[in-house]
Amino acid sequence: MRKFIYLCSHLCVQVPLLPIAVLTVIPLAVCPSWRPWGAADIPILGNPGVGQWIVIIVVAYTIIDTVRGMIDDLRHGRVGVDLLAVVAIAATVAVQEYWASWAVVLMISSGEAIEEYAQSKAESSLTALMTAAPQTAHVVRRPGVGVAGVNTGDGSDGSSDDRGDGFRKVAALPSSAASGSSDAATSHYDTVAVESVTPGDVLIVLPGETVPVDGELLSGSATLDLSNINGEPVPRGVFAGARVMSGAVNGSTTLTMRAAEAARDSQYQRILALVAAAQDSRPAVVKTADVLAVPFTVLALAIAAVAWLVSGVPTRFAQVLVLATPCPLLIAAPVAYVAGTGRLAKSGILIKTQDVLENLGRVTHVFFDKTGTLTVKQPQVTRVEMLPGAGTHLNEDHVLMMAGVVETYSVHILAKGIAKAGTEALSRLHRRFEEGAAAMRPQPDADWPGHGRDYPVVKHIDEDAGKGISGEVNGHKVRVGRLSFAASSEDGFLPVERIVPGRATTDGDRQSGKQGEGRLADEIRTRFGMLAPDEMASYVSVDGHLIARIVLRDVPRANAKSALARLRGLGVAKLSMLTGDKRSSAAIIASEVGIDDVHAELFPEDKVAAVTTATVTPSRGVTMMVGDGVNDAPVLAAADIGMAMTDGTSTAASESAQVVIMNDDIAAVPRAIAIARRTKRVMLQAVLAGLALALIGMVAAAFNLIPVVVGAFLQEAIDVVSILWALTALLDRD
Repeated sequence: MRKFIYLCSHLCVQVPLLPIAVLTVIPLAVCPSWRPWGAADIPILGNPGVGQWIVIIVVAYTIIDTVRGMIDDLRHGRVGVDLLAVVAIAATVAVQEYWASWAVVLMISSGEAIEEYAQSKAESSLTALMTAAPQTAHVVRRPGVGVAGVNTGDGSDGSSDDRGDGFRKVAALPSSAASGSSDAATSHYDTVAVESVTPGDVLIVLPGETVPVDGELLSGSATLDLSNINGEPVPRGVFAGARVMSGAVNGSTTLTMRAAEAARDSQYQRILALVAAAQDSRPAVVKTADVLAVPFTVLALAIAAVAWLVSGVPTRFAQVLVLATPCPLLIAAPVAYVAGTGRLAKSGILIKTQDVLENLGRVTHVFFDKTGTLTVKQPQVTRVEMLPGAGTHLNEDHVLMMAGVVETYSVHILAKGIAKAGTEALSRLHRRFEEGAAAMRPQPDADWPGHGRDYPVVKHIDEDAGKGISGEVNGHKVRVGRLSFAASSEDGFLPVERIVPGRATTDGDRQSGKQGEGRLADEIRTRFGMLAPDEMASYVSVDGHLIARIVLRDVPRANAKSALARLRGLGVAKLSMLTGDKRSSAAIIASEVGIDDVHAELFPEDKVAAVTTATVTPSRGVTMMVGDGVNDAPVLAAADIGMAMTDGTSTAASESAQVVIMNDDIAAVPRAIAIARRTKRVMLQAVLAGLALALIGMVAAAFNLIPVVVGAFLQEAIDVVSILWALTALLDRD
């Protein structure tokens, strides 16, 4: 009840004519013909009573306000088609049907209120994004924190603190501030408008608050809710040095961060800019609806005039016009498209203009980038192969765990995949140890990392760029990388006899180390077995013994095949892959996800040429390119629709993309097309149903089957049906 009262009061504030129209019924019902001034006829109007004069005054106000709105529409390049409402209400007064006049005024005002409600309902998802925008920030004001060179000494110019080396002595940031303790959260910060934050400022974000700007996490760890950014339902844990994005909601502990961007350049503001652009735009179909409202107006006036002329009764003119409503065109069409835009935003899909929503529904050919779009962003571990005859008591999980530990410190393209697999292996080793301990089974390798220890001790990490990385894990020397790097000893030479027992070292090998190393590497690879065309490997040695290789490959996203199958189910005629990768690797991924048309070994300009050719082909439909970021900018621009996929923690997308998927989910591609198609279908249903009902009503009124007062209320019912039908675009029925 409280919510209903709030809604009514809000609508009355937005549409002040509505309460006026409602209250006008009182004098019209109580004293319609009371004339304290006596008989005094006025041309056309006759001699109205007090209640009727009040209706006339309200009608005059309504006409003036409506005409003002029509003029404003024309100034902004839109067709002002409220002429029907003006003529209809004036006609009811002219034929002295004051109850009909009041009904039309009520219908006009309630129609505006319904439009206001429908728009706010359709924009609910977009409004939620807007209201979640951070407004303030807590800037830390501690000695030694913030902009370099700030005077923290007693002297006015800081000279008393000058060390003579260009730096001043400043108090260290207390550990409480860096760790996000309650001390940092309750003192020594100023709350300022988010626009006042500058890059380099140290900020405090309290529990439950929204991160105000993009920055770097200074606290040891934090838990962030990214649902406002990418729809991710589960909070994400991040650690010191991680990038934190504006719009994320902090968890239950205070965090400290350093601002990297001004508020206007931060991630959430980019999202809001996309939302605002889409919200303010008008798709071509809605512009067409505006234009179609003009012939509908002419048709309504023609029917009304013919009814008057044939019947000879002026009231027929008013009877027809009170039923002539272009609202299905003027209101239902834009409401449906705003609702569709909101549904896309709720699904983590942002569009730059509503025209994109119109074109999305007509997509017939989709191009996909391979790496990072159809596949996961980094190669993943598929298996661990132990070197036959290596004679080690380690198993695959030991190898993965130790390799993952050292690869955590690497920036190599394969490092993240190995580190991820190492974390999973560590969990398996923990479970194995706990199960063995519970069953009182002996643990002969309990001294190895992962058995009974929460975290291994890591020392002496050293990365040789392009070759591999080495380190000490719980006292064991581990080397991961190329075969020559992993198999070599500290002096850089391959210990031939130790790694390949039973093979005699020849004089030729001693005289030509490189030839011997090459033959040795070939022999080791032969013992491991051949790699598939799309596979790559990192070799692992422990304590100087080569024991295994870790095989990785580009792995398709788990839902890539089902997403592409749904696209075909939606009638998308052709799916293509564009990649610079080798043809053999591309063919394997294509077969796994279900793509037949593969363009491999392409340079960026080749990708653009492929998309351009499809775009300019006659009877081609609409082409769309799906990529994962800035590197795809040229080809995204070449397609009719460019769709960029991001996880919401990087830049929103290339400027050349018209659609941005914020949750890095390939399933959003068919979902976007399905929402676009349903939005257009709902819009057409609402418009056609509304216009058909209005046309039937006008014909019935022309034959005097619908009284003028009843017609006014029936017109409002038609509007309500059309608008409510348009709002069904919000429903998830794709």
